[in-house]
Amino acid sequence: MTHTPIPAGIPASSLQVIGAGFGRTGTASLRDAVERLGFGPCDHMRENFAHPERFPLWEEALHCKDAGEPIDWRPLLDGYRAITGWPGGYFWRELTAAHPRAKVILTVRDPERWYDSIRATIFALPDEQRTAVSRELNTRAFNDRLTDRAHCQAVFTRHNQVVQETVPPERLLVFEVKDGWEPLCAFLDVPVPEDASFPRVNEAATFQNEERREMRERAKRALAT
Repeated sequence: MTHTPIPAGIPASSLQVIGAGFGRTGTASLRDAVERLGFGPCDHMRENFAHPERFPLWEEALHCKDAGEPIDWRPLLDGYRAITGWPGGYFWRELTAAHPRAKVILTVRDPERWYDSIRATIFALPDEQRTAVSRELNTRAFNDRLTDRAHCQAVFTRHNQVVQETVPPERLLVFEVKDGWEPLCAFLDVPVPEDASFPRVNEAATFQNEERREMRERAKRALAT
């Protein structure tokens, strides 16, 4: 399969680590891990919920992607040393093209367990708890077929395959969070922390409570404006 060449874009000079994995593959744990290793701050969907003024910038990035225009990553990512999860994972091609020296981490998971997790969490959110950006990305990635297990798993598997076929192996770590610090630290060329266990965050059992809290906070911010 051939792909249209990706415009290089304008890099954010601070960015060193790019997460290319789908949500529910341990991207929140990876976020905490890379920050613990000194690659913070790390952008993640949570960061955007906390700073909703970032969402129009992601919408502009989508517009540039659709138009085949270079994306200026500086307004979104200047000052960030890493990015994991979505929205960033949707732009893995553009991010890796714009930041040729950044290392790429593809978080992976068994496709059956991944779908069980995402169906019970992200896909289960009512529309009022989704941002326009997250709704648009689900539509683009899965063609709104969120209840079609076979289709979603095929999209997931194909994504992981394409990342591995595209990113040079010396630049890429295919990573399962259950593997812990050692492969991640070796890839990033940093010491293994002696005083901290590997982060385990955003488990499916706590996801809905976290989302409800975030929805309440967003409502408070809306009332305050």
